[in-house]
Amino acid sequence: MKARTARQWQMFQPILAGANARDRAIACLGALIGIAATSALCSALHLGDVALPLLIAPMGASTVLLFALPASPLAQPWSIIGGQVVSALVGITVAKFLAPSAFADGLAVAAAIAGMSLLRCLHPPGGATALIAVIGGPAIHAAGYSFALVPVGLNAVVLVATGIAFHRLSRRNYPHRAMPMPPPVAGERVLARADIDAALADMHDSFDISRDDLDALLQLAEHHAAERVKGPPAGSG
Repeated sequence: MKARTARQWQMFQPILAGANARDRAIACLGALIGIAATSALCSALHLGDVALPLLIAPMGASTVLLFALPASPLAQPWSIIGGQVVSALVGITVAKFLAPSAFADGLAVAAAIAGMSLLRCLHPPGGATALIAVIGGPAIHAAGYSFALVPVGLNAVVLVATGIAFHRLSRRNYPHRAMPMPPPVAGERVLARADIDAALADMHDSFDISRDDLDALLQLAEHHAAERVKGPPAGSG
């Protein structure tokens, strides 16, 4: 019976490596504060056309990355701000030159991915922002390129600023920097950066972790493996 109950509860466990209940509770609190602050401040400023939304829906997706995955390369300040603004600009441009159609919808998202990739600010919610710029309706179309600044850019800046303040108060590493690693013990380090790059190339896929974090993770794993192989010190209980 206990084994069955444990299996049932497994479906509620985080699927991401390293996540735990405390991390998710902090993420929920951060999301609450982040979206509430962004919505309240953008409403108080009363910038832009009153017909425009004060808070765009893709910021909800940005919030998930910012507070639940603050170590992700996709959740860093430039990724959020640059990704949202670039995607809005791309979507607006597509809407200006193409009539509404399924092709225009697809082109906006595809071009947003290309633009974010070239500018090193890939941010998945940007795809939704590009799409909103195409299908968002008369108010957004009438706003033209100013839509990329207000509300999109303003939303992104306020959200990131709130995230930085929240993560500092909760003592989380954001903007994320890879953990500095001490020099490896002689004979303990086997993998080199070139090996990691070769393995990534062999897998023909992308992963939501930076090379620096991946290198640090593997270096720590090698250290723990070496400690396990050596066993406890002689004479220890």
